[in-house]
Amino acid sequence: MQSMIAKTLAGLEPVLAEELRLMGAKSIQPLKRAVAFDGDMDLMYRANYELRTALRILVPLRSFSAYDERSYYEAIREINWIQLMGVNDSLAIDAVTQGEVFRHSHYLGLLTKDGIVDQFRDRYNRRPNVNTVSPTLRINVHVQGTHVDISLDSSGDSLHKRNYRRDTVEAPLNEVLAAGMILLSGWNGKGPFVDPMCGSGTLPIEAAMIATQTPTQFRRESFGFFKWLDFDAKRWKAVKEAADARVQPFEFPILASDKESRARNATALNLMSAGLEKWVRVEKMPFDKLEAPEPPGTLIMNPPYDERLKVEDTIAFYKGIGDLLKKRWPGWNAWIISSNRDAMKHIGLRPSQRITLFNGALECSYQKFEMF
Repeated sequence: MQSMIAKTLAGLEPVLAEELRLMGAKSIQPLKRAVAFDGDMDLMYRANYELRTALRILVPLRSFSAYDERSYYEAIREINWIQLMGVNDSLAIDAVTQGEVFRHSHYLGLLTKDGIVDQFRDRYNRRPNVNTVSPTLRINVHVQGTHVDISLDSSGDSLHKRNYRRDTVEAPLNEVLAAGMILLSGWNGKGPFVDPMCGSGTLPIEAAMIATQTPTQFRRESFGFFKWLDFDAKRWKAVKEAADARVQPFEFPILASDKESRARNATALNLMSAGLEKWVRVEKMPFDKLEAPEPPGTLIMNPPYDERLKVEDTIAFYKGIGDLLKKRWPGWNAWIISSNRDAMKHIGLRPSQRITLFNGALECSYQKFEMF
């Protein structure tokens, strides 16, 4: 068994913990924007290929205390890097630091790199190169005060990149956030799903992937762990084939709609890229003209927050959303995310749930409205 850490977005820790539990992970412990867990190599492969709300899967390597640059450098040099990579390989370092000892993440990354390459230089009189795009080994450094955690990043590119996005409209939702919103809503493919302001289609695409049990990374060609010395290609192939075999059809409608032609076209293109176009109906239709499918179903929307609307328009716009939900969507659960908490009050419905999530740097309220 190996300890691992799955990174995620703030507010999605419980969802990610549940995903890991269903995958068979042990010793699951939610942290801040992360979940710690134990599992074998197969689980690490599965976590990268299938998890919907993870950004990266880290494998902890060493923890230690460092009180100054010298003690940090020496601790880095004590790790046996030669067991993990060769002198002809390359490395990249992602460093984050908080506290008084190390104030600059970039400098901390350089210090880490020096400690690693000096070990090779001493032994071989040569050193590995830095490659920030496609390194052999991506190393994650997290420093809080004097406490240091060094981990290996098994993912490579961030797992929010599903490789289906061919076109976007303004401010697309992060794929991990979209999947997390759907899983938080409780929707699991056992009823209709509607996104009436679909933008470039992230929510309906993630919904179709959830309903069909399509692995999130089925379009990805490589992961960080492919280049590790202990990569087991046979085990990886078996894990991937088992996940792909679980893909299934489903019978309820998913509807993606937007009043803008540009959004409808982007959604249709991204759905085709994901190979999910047969599961989602895409329409150019404003919300006030949309017909609700047979209830009960789940509606999730990410309306404009007010960057381009004037304040009085924003209040009227959100009030209009509430009026339409009351009139046209009885029997549905409606979920709305917005950073404009003031405008949300004008929906005129009492939310049965409120969850704080982050859309990029924007703190948002994600609210559930039960339409009786």
